Amino acid sequence: MDWTTALLLYAIIVVGLLAGGALIGSAIGFVGIVGVTLASGSRLWPSFGDIIWNTTTSFTLVAIPLFILMGEIILRSGLAKRFYGGVATLLGPLPGGLAHTNIVGCAAFSALAGSTVATALTVGTVAIPEMRKRRYADTITLGSLTGGGCLGILIPPSIPMIVYASITQASVLDVFMAGVLPGLCLAAMFMAYLAIRVLLNPKLAPLDAVDTGRSRLSALLDTLPVLGLVSAVIGGMYVGLVTPTEAAGFGSLLALLLGLVYRDLSVPLLASAVRNAVVASCVVMFITINAQFLSFAIVQSGIGRGLSTALAEAGFGPFAFFCMLIVLYAVIGMLIDGLSIMLLTVPVLFPVFLAMDYDIVWTGVLIVILIELGALTPPMGLNLFAIQSISNAPLGTIARASAPYAVMIVAFAFLLYFVPSIALYLPQAMRG
Repeated sequence: MDWTTALLLYAIIVVGLLAGGALIGSAIGFVGIVGVTLASGSRLWPSFGDIIWNTTTSFTLVAIPLFILMGEIILRSGLAKRFYGGVATLLGPLPGGLAHTNIVGCAAFSALAGSTVATALTVGTVAIPEMRKRRYADTITLGSLTGGGCLGILIPPSIPMIVYASITQASVLDVFMAGVLPGLCLAAMFMAYLAIRVLLNPKLAPLDAVDTGRSRLSALLDTLPVLGLVSAVIGGMYVGLVTPTEAAGFGSLLALLLGLVYRDLSVPLLASAVRNAVVASCVVMFITINAQFLSFAIVQSGIGRGLSTALAEAGFGPFAFFCMLIVLYAVIGMLIDGLSIMLLTVPVLFPVFLAMDYDIVWTGVLIVILIELGALTPPMGLNLFAIQSISNAPLGTIARASAPYAVMIVAFAFLLYFVPSIALYLPQAMRG
């Protein structure tokens, strides 16, 4: 069976299973088993056991449950609400102060939760009642939350980045560091958009009262625990004191200590955090194992090699392929969640990335940015549903409020293509 037939068959089986209600992890795992069987019979079945063992014992992937636990502890303690209140006071004088607070809050909690939906829900639960009380337009409130929530998988630690590194054998630390500047730049773009829009139409966001110097000092102190935790985790990795997995364990310990020091973390809340971390980690690991089955099948069938050769012979250059990627991920993002998109597409496209001479670390950041786009595009956009669940606003209203952020994400992807140093500067500086 040639690679084109195999690719078509894999696609038909995946679509058929998903349409029939199968879980994405089960679907791609089944396709992997079928693909290997068609290519080599039962001779390579023992390799599935090796794949399960190597995946579940990977030191790199151990970081996933630890980072999830760190985020769960922070989200269930009072640190989230305290940090948001402090940032709101500090940014209050800016046009649309609370909207800026949403972006900054999402950027900070993205470095703790590592999840788009968790970030949007955490900040949104605090922000929506406060902003509606102050008569902010829902257009500003909802858009800043869905757009800011996208930063959750770009600024490290990021679960999709860890999974990408495990698939491509790239350095997790390099991919993490490559996401820092793009995440900050994208946050700055969002804040600039908000400031301009509010200046043009002040009715969208009433001017908040300017607080006294004493309250600003108190607000600054409220932000320090979260900022210190973020700095310890990212800074420790950057200077080489800890690996990403060690940073995850260290961050979980610091989060636990902070919760105990501020007396916001009770035993039931800690038990809930551990339970949720176990469930989320099992889901991620199940999907990852099945994605490795699919990756193995793709290698055996020669799909990756055949696809890269076909694109090269068709005359597609790096930029044309880049444009194709944006369209591909925008369409797939309407139907499948971000992590599943990565696990489904990266094994197929990885040989093409190499053929197009894309830097693997830079490509990881690009893929994460395009996954962010999928979080804002209906009908599957998870951020839209997450914010709808806590705002009771119509999905169409949330989608319209999110559209400018989707446009900015696409524009930033093009900027990243033409100025790759935005992503590659920190990894290169870290290596000296």
